[in-house]
Amino acid sequence: MTDLQRARRFLGTGALSAAAAAAVLAGTAPADAVQGVAQKLMYVHVPAAWTAYLAFTGVLVASLVYLRTGRQRWDRWAAACAELGVGMMALAIALGSVWGRVTWGIWWTWDARLVTAAALLLVYIGYLAARALGIDPDRTSRRAAVLGVLAFAMLPLVHFSVIWWRTLHQPPTLLGPDPTPPIAASMALALAAAMLAFTLTGAWVVTRRVSLLATPAGPRSPAPRPDRPATLAERPDLSAPGVEVQSADERTGVPA
Repeated sequence: MTDLQRARRFLGTGALSAAAAAAVLAGTAPADAVQGVAQKLMYVHVPAAWTAYLAFTGVLVASLVYLRTGRQRWDRWAAACAELGVGMMALAIALGSVWGRVTWGIWWTWDARLVTAAALLLVYIGYLAARALGIDPDRTSRRAAVLGVLAFAMLPLVHFSVIWWRTLHQPPTLLGPDPTPPIAASMALALAAAMLAFTLTGAWVVTRRVSLLATPAGPRSPAPRPDRPATLAERPDLSAPGVEVQSADERTGVPA
C-alpha cells in the first residue's frame, strides 16, 4: 500500500466520521429565528464554498510548484484541485440560489457576491477547458499553470465583496472582520463539523483523482472491439512472412 493510499484511507474514515457528527449536530441545532428551517442550508452552502476556496488555493500552489520544477505530478494536482473547486463552487451557487429564493424571494439578483462567485466559476471552467483542448501536453500544462496562478486573483474579490460593496448577501460567517462568528454556539459547532467533513471529503476526492490521472490509460476499461471483423490479410497469424494466404476458391479448387 502506497503512502497516497494510506492517506486516502485515513481521509475517508475521517470524512465519514465528521459527516455523521455534522448531521447530528445540524439536526439538533436550533433554526434561525428569522429564516426558519431554510437557514440549515448553511451547513452545506458554507462548507461547499469553503472547500472550493481550498481547492482553488491548491491550484495556485500546485501551479507555482509546477512552474518552478516542471514535474508533471504537480500539474496533476492542479488539475484535480480545479475539478473539485468547480464542483464545489457550482454547488455553493446552486444552494445559495435556493436560499435566496426563500429569504429574498428571488432566485437570482445582480448582487456583488453572486456575480463575483459566478465569474469565479466561469474562470475555472475556462481553465479546465483550456486543459482539455490543448494538443501539446507540455505547452498545455505550462499555460494552465500560468492561468491557475492568475485565476486565483478572483478569490479575495469574491470573499470580500460583501465587505467592499453594498450587497444583499450577509457578511462572511467565517474569515470576516469580526473574529467571533455571528451565530449561536450550537450552530457554529455544527458548521465546524460540516466544514471538516467537506474538507476531508474534498481531500479524498483530490487524492483519488490524482491517482487516476497518474495512470497512463486512466481507469481500467475493456479493450475496444473492432468495428468489423478482420480480413484474412489483416490477421497477423495469417499475414506473417512465410504464411501463404489462399482464397476460398483456391482452397476448393474452383477456378476464378
